[in-house]
Amino acid sequence: MLAVEGLQASYGAAQVLYGMDLTVGAGEMVTMIGRNGMGKTTTIKALMGLLPPKAGVITLNGASIAGWTPHRIARLGIGLVPEGRQVFSRLSVEENLIATAANRHDAGHPWTLQEVYRQFPRLKERRSQSASTLSGGEQQMLAIGRALMTNPLLLILDEATEGLAPLIRAEIWSCLAGLKANGQAILVVDKNLTALARLADRHYVIEKGRVAWSGTSAALIAERRAIEQRIGV
Repeated sequence: MLAVEGLQASYGAAQVLYGMDLTVGAGEMVTMIGRNGMGKTTTIKALMGLLPPKAGVITLNGASIAGWTPHRIARLGIGLVPEGRQVFSRLSVEENLIATAANRHDAGHPWTLQEVYRQFPRLKERRSQSASTLSGGEQQMLAIGRALMTNPLLLILDEATEGLAPLIRAEIWSCLAGLKANGQAILVVDKNLTALARLADRHYVIEKGRVAWSGTSAALIAERRAIEQRIGV
């Protein structure tokens, strides 16, 4: 579904990505893990058209999207849950959810308000509240719900559970497990190796803008101590 080859990107003269390579297949959950500042968020920004790549190839379902504008990429089928949530603070919970709702790929069982509220009952309870009044965990639920309302082919989550309370983290992981079970392709950035190894199919360890290690969950478990040293856990 998603293929990235030789991706390079920079902020002005400061180069961050030096040849990123990764793939996500249909129905797969794939992770990017690594220390802060290694290029994970920059990779996502390049995938989403928020940062123009200097070189490399990005394809989604065979379409070359490198250099496309963010709205074209979103319409093609990528839903983003950005680092820091970035909900529309002046809108209500329900207004956030319907702001970008669409079913451009004619999903047989599309995400609707009712489905999002079933997934995250707290959002239904707070549907008329301003998004700015939500807790951090509730805002993350809202950011995920907003991305799901676009009915994406590929869902990307940057720092899926960072800074969240343990109970909220568990709810987010349960949601992702359910999405994967229903065939949703997911690319996730997080540091919780236990949860990632349990849920994901494959993993990429990112160091200094490159893939330093990649493998299956079985390989991650077998080499966990060495990987923890790489990512500073």
